[in-house]
Amino acid sequence: MKSQKGHLETQKGPWTYSASGAGDGDIAEDMMRPDMAAMFALRHLLSLPLLTLFLSSCGPVVPATPLSGEARPARVVEQRLSDSPAPRGAGLLRQAMLNGHRAARAEVGLPPLTWSDSLAASALAYAQELARTGRFQHAEQVQGPARQGENLWTGTRGAYRYDEMMGHWRAEQRHFVNLPIPNASRTGRFGDVGHYTQIVWARSTAVGCAMASNARDDFLVCRYSPTGNVFGERAF
Repeated sequence: MKSQKGHLETQKGPWTYSASGAGDGDIAEDMMRPDMAAMFALRHLLSLPLLTLFLSSCGPVVPATPLSGEARPARVVEQRLSDSPAPRGAGLLRQAMLNGHRAARAEVGLPPLTWSDSLAASALAYAQELARTGRFQHAEQVQGPARQGENLWTGTRGAYRYDEMMGHWRAEQRHFVNLPIPNASRTGRFGDVGHYTQIVWARSTAVGCAMASNARDDFLVCRYSPTGNVFGERAF
């Protein structure tokens, strides 16, 4: 399981972080003094379920059901090299997302995605909902041609640059094999590649992304049209 439910907590004095590796399926616990806590950033990811099946990052393939019970993934614990906040701004976000998607798709011979203001507005509305509620789960969408693809990311507020967020998704390429969904991962877990497969989905032509924050976390949402990760189809 790529991600497990976890959080920062105190157990008999030392700080305990529950973390999972980047797709390796193992849980690692790091015991740290309270004065070390500021040196660590936390993040987690969620990839869009399949078009005809709902498949969370760490869950099994199940029939289409509401996402209200979707488990919140655990956070990956990483050391921060600087306490300075990452640069922010709508223009920087748009450029970083376009650059990252363009590079990933070019590596496999696909044309770049175009930016969609309507998809970005949809992404912003949902990012704001995630920030307001503190939930981290996919939006409930009706099946049909209007359905949007979705990639989600969250991490410690101000700790990550936009290109780093994009890089976490692109890093899933190491597990990717271009077989029909959900058999596109060398690990046997589609959740280990689900962000990447949406990024390089050949029939997706447009993307729009936005980020919102609460006091603790940043929430990045990217929406895609047409949707990717269609059950039984290859990415490209």
